[in-house]
Amino acid sequence: MTSMTESLPGPLLKTDLLGRVKTPAARRERILNEFEQSGTSGVKFAELIGVKYQTFATWVQQRKRRRAGPSQGKIPKAPAATVRWLEAVVGKTADPTADSSLPVLLPGGARLELTCAAQLPLAAALVRALEKSSASC
Repeated sequence: MTSMTESLPGPLLKTDLLGRVKTPAARRERILNEFEQSGTSGVKFAELIGVKYQTFATWVQQRKRRRAGPSQGKIPKAPAATVRWLEAVVGKTADPTADSSLPVLLPGGARLELTCAAQLPLAAALVRALEKSSASC
């Protein structure tokens, strides 16, 4: 008399404690290679191979991350308070009574208005101090 496992074709599929079938890594790679060559949608391909779409989508994402490498798989975060300089040229107006001020937007939404050239060194010192304090955080 033969045992049940001898009559089944291919290897037994392992399951976890919740009864989910565990697919070996080599088989997943073969499946993903087939998917890339098939040209079908992920939903349709997952249905054809008998895997839930969410599981299949996870396999695809994991493969993309592996191929991208350790640093390219993640979206880099921008520095919190990067100081960006913008050159501004303020010309003289024909109307001497017109308001001639230069607004400077600071990190955190603060706004500084320069109304004369003598304020420029103070504004530059303030921006440098803010840049140093944000770099030390």
